[in-house]
Amino acid sequence: MIPEVKFVGDQVLVVDTAGTITGKHSSQLSYWGFQYHPQSSTFTAAPRDADVTIGKLLSYLTRHSIPHTVSEAVAASRATVEQAKAQMQQALEAGTLCKRADRKALKAPAFLKFLSENIPRKLKDHQVKAALHLLAVGNGANFSVPGSGKTTVVLAVFQWLRLRDQLDALFVIGPPSCFGPWQTEYESVIGARPKAELLAGGDAGNRRTKYNPHRSDWPDLYLTTFQTLQRDWQRVARLFTESGRRFYLVVDEAHYIKQLDGVWATAVLNISPHASTRCVLTGTPFPRTYADGFNLFDVLWPGSSPLSQAERSRIDLYAQRKRDADARNLLDERIGPLFYRVRKQDLGLAPQVLHPPTVVQMNKYERLAYDHIIDNVKSLSKEDHFRDLDFVLRLRRGRMVRLRQAVSYAKLLGTAVTEYKENLIGTGVSLADIVKHYDDFETPAKLQALMTLVARLRQQGEKILIWSTFVKTLKLIQQRLLEAGHGTQLIYGDTPTENSTVQDALTREHIIARFLDRSSGTDVLVANPAACAESISLHKTCSNAIYYDLSYNCAQYLQSLDRIHRVGGSEHKPAHYYFIQYADTIDSDILTNVRTKSENMSAVVDRDYPIYSLDMFSLDDELEAYQRLFG
Repeated sequence: MIPEVKFVGDQVLVVDTAGTITGKHSSQLSYWGFQYHPQSSTFTAAPRDADVTIGKLLSYLTRHSIPHTVSEAVAASRATVEQAKAQMQQALEAGTLCKRADRKALKAPAFLKFLSENIPRKLKDHQVKAALHLLAVGNGANFSVPGSGKTTVVLAVFQWLRLRDQLDALFVIGPPSCFGPWQTEYESVIGARPKAELLAGGDAGNRRTKYNPHRSDWPDLYLTTFQTLQRDWQRVARLFTESGRRFYLVVDEAHYIKQLDGVWATAVLNISPHASTRCVLTGTPFPRTYADGFNLFDVLWPGSSPLSQAERSRIDLYAQRKRDADARNLLDERIGPLFYRVRKQDLGLAPQVLHPPTVVQMNKYERLAYDHIIDNVKSLSKEDHFRDLDFVLRLRRGRMVRLRQAVSYAKLLGTAVTEYKENLIGTGVSLADIVKHYDDFETPAKLQALMTLVARLRQQGEKILIWSTFVKTLKLIQQRLLEAGHGTQLIYGDTPTENSTVQDALTREHIIARFLDRSSGTDVLVANPAACAESISLHKTCSNAIYYDLSYNCAQYLQSLDRIHRVGGSEHKPAHYYFIQYADTIDSDILTNVRTKSENMSAVVDRDYPIYSLDMFSLDDELEAYQRLFG
């Protein structure tokens, strides 16, 4: 009896009662993880990816002319794999053609007519081509720069497929900050308010009733976070498979699932096979390494990833050996046709005007506090070489936070800093009292300069976005602006979102909506980049941003610039950026640092395979600055 290949549970079996597989063939199976059981004349293995193992096994048996049969289950599995491979090949060919051709050569009159007659928003040329690419490849990625209108592209494609009875609903996974934009963009692009279901936070029991696959009142837009999906992915998979509805799975800000074997990535990978169509969106597909993009294409093509394990290993090896050109060439061959990328220079936006910093002298007591901190840091730095390295790094990060606090709002020096307990103020009554009761002594000179600049811009009828990194500073700025009669709202990390149980506060989305409304009376928005630098568009009514203080986080700085410089409002009106700095302080070093790195990153972002030297969570920049400033 010739060998038979079959499945038993999660195991792959090769039943060889005739003893056909011996010698080197037996050794090859052993190399692939098979164990031989002489009692049953069977080779067994429990591979991580049974389809890959069976593919290699059958190919080997055929190549060496070893007669064999396969069970019905194996035959069905191979048929599915071959179908997926055929779809992948078709997508590669279609994507290549689409990216090489210009819009006119793509010959899609039906889709262009649909855009003209069914989509209220007029898509830009680069958005039309991105939409045609997404339709061509089926499961595609859009890696265009922030502000290019990736959401618009997806919504137009979704509506086209829905009206052709190919899809029923959108299921979007992303950070909470994307919830508002998806709902407002849905209405602007499709022309109707979505029936949206927010599956994030709140009471878990109540939330999980919304996954009922047999409900009658179906939403057409689902929104959830990576955190919630991590807990609820099995319910989402059941919704996809048992509801009878066809879901378009969209992963927004997909760089959040870059970590191989990460819990967020695993949750998305678990549900992606059950979606009808898939799309991933991010302007930073390779934040650190080429491997950061692997999960994205596994999500898009769960049945036949375009990158084999051997190719991934080669890419990693090229990167280790600094052979970036070889890594890019291999990536371009395997995944290049499957993604579309619009560069900043393609958007046709008006220029970004970075005004020279407004440099002001510190007032008496904030200068006293700042100089005292500097003197203590210099003195304490001399003792660092006697201490444990990890401890020294924590101290240095803490000291840099203290310096940034000192140029933001002197009263912050009396607050705690996570994992940092070093006393840079001292025990003297005078300075400690100055920090504790700072507001009784003076108003920060920066705040005075800010009030003057805001008054001037408001006289011109401009709406204004003010950035600061510390919550107490944000609250101080809001308080003074309100006292001066400026309609001001505040967004920071604790601002409730739509999925919050806090009922008596404006949600972040409502605050933004008020700010975008020209007649709302909310003309100034105060925010920190950590809460408001991603997924939020303010460009339609605001083209002026003021930086009260900055951190060394260049990625957040770049994202913050894009909040008021985007497609659909910035084509004819320049975006203006103002910086307020204290003379002879760390302020100038921070601005020089982020501007230099932002220029480098801007050059990188225009490549098809951009790898950045830092990402939004990097801590190394402050340590580099500490070394530069204090040796």
